Amino acid sequence: MTNYLKLIRYRHLLVLAFLQLIFRFGFLKLQNIPLSLGDWQYLLLVLSTVCLAAGGAIVNAIFQQDSDSENQPEFQVIGKYISENTAYNLYAGFTFIGVSIGFYLSNVIQKPNFAILFILIASTLYFYASSMKNSILVGNIIIAFVNSIYLLIIGLFDLLPSTFEGNQTVMGIHFSILIDYAIFTFIICFLIELVSDIKNTNGDKSQGLSTLAIVIGTSKAKKVALVISLIPIFCVLYYLKVYLFDAKLLYSFIYGLIFIVMPLIYFSIKILKANDPKEIRHLYLILNWILVLGYLSILVIILNIRYNA
Repeated sequence: MTNYLKLIRYRHLLVLAFLQLIFRFGFLKLQNIPLSLGDWQYLLLVLSTVCLAAGGAIVNAIFQQDSDSENQPEFQVIGKYISENTAYNLYAGFTFIGVSIGFYLSNVIQKPNFAILFILIASTLYFYASSMKNSILVGNIIIAFVNSIYLLIIGLFDLLPSTFEGNQTVMGIHFSILIDYAIFTFIICFLIELVSDIKNTNGDKSQGLSTLAIVIGTSKAKKVALVISLIPIFCVLYYLKVYLFDAKLLYSFIYGLIFIVMPLIYFSIKILKANDPKEIRHLYLILNWILVLGYLSILVIILNIRYNA
């Protein structure tokens, strides 16, 4: 069982499920707005995206067996504990379940064309693993984009179908909040992928991959990571000032400073001096925690609004 959990990258799946559950039950359900999906249907939506992500993790592991054997042998299970044929069957099974649920939910909200989104996610994850990963920065952008789509899909299935002329303004505000968090997700996930490339430079180079860290060198790639890390710092500071501090939501403002801005500043300070693989791994984990704590901030904000009220 442990090997199968490693294969599907269960930690990432838990974060994905947490993201979608916190935004539904810690945000949207607490608002006085109509939602298109029932609770059990929303859980199906979570299951669908988790299955698609699991399928993506499996097919990625299939195509990068050689690099995994050098970069992270502790995570390599295909060829050691699970056969490649079994892995392909698991990939097909997870992807089929994810896309099938997507078709069902698209018809539930009377938007059958939305089913294309699930096919697009599955196809993108497959082509990323099979060919796009070798294109400089393209793979990083694709993974960051797919992770942000997992958040936007909430608005597409739960908000958009319930939007009509009388509530467009209110629903638009809630959708814009999802977009803000999706942008945050994109930037942090892009950083995570970039740091992962820096961490895996030796193994990727031996396999003939063309990541940014290989093309321009790890030293310059760290500088790129530093510059990119400044973007969310200034964006979050602006967001905290305008939407939280000025609105006297001080608890949310303090939470954002301590658990999002300060860790980002810590990453920015440490990234250039990080040479040891353990240091790079540490910063990689820091970014993942920033992502989780960023998602949790929506619940903190909602509770802070209710407490102030």
